[in-house]
Amino acid sequence: MPVLAVALAIVLALVALVLLSLVLRYRAGTARRRARGWLAMINLLAIAGSTALFLAAAAVTSLWVSRAFTHALVGLAGGCLLGLLGIWLSRWEATPAALHYTPNRWLVLAIMLLVTARLVYGIWRGWHTWHAAVGDTSTLAAIGVGGSLAAGAMVLGYYLAYWTGVWHRARRHRVARLVAR
Repeated sequence: MPVLAVALAIVLALVALVLLSLVLRYRAGTARRRARGWLAMINLLAIAGSTALFLAAAAVTSLWVSRAFTHALVGLAGGCLLGLLGIWLSRWEATPAALHYTPNRWLVLAIMLLVTARLVYGIWRGWHTWHAAVGDTSTLAAIGVGGSLAAGAMVLGYYLAYWTGVWHRARRHRVARLVAR
């Protein structure tokens, strides 16, 4: 009985930690920030590198899971469209000294919930698939690796387009300030 109580306490602590991290991630994702061109460029380069590695991994995964690379490309394209929408929906505040932006709360919440839902679904689906066919080679496809790749690529595409937009707007604001002098 004490073992079950300890296991339940550990599970509840992990659930509380995940919920706390989601709340903190939402607060950080919707905070007002100063648009700095150099920081946006660093983020853009990091996301571009991550995207290239992700697509390479999706290409290798497609050797075992059919259409995994296609799912990743579709997710990336959808994420880029969401990123453009995010730039358009963000609140931009230009002052003579700086440019500030606040990401759209609903879009940040939607992307965060998409990732959370996909992780929960993947765990649930993996649990049921594992019990149904232990040792089956099609387990990866049955778990939904393609959908997980699409969700991950959507997040990468979103941030790729979003940081490109932030970098572009910050650069335009800087040039306009220099011209105004």
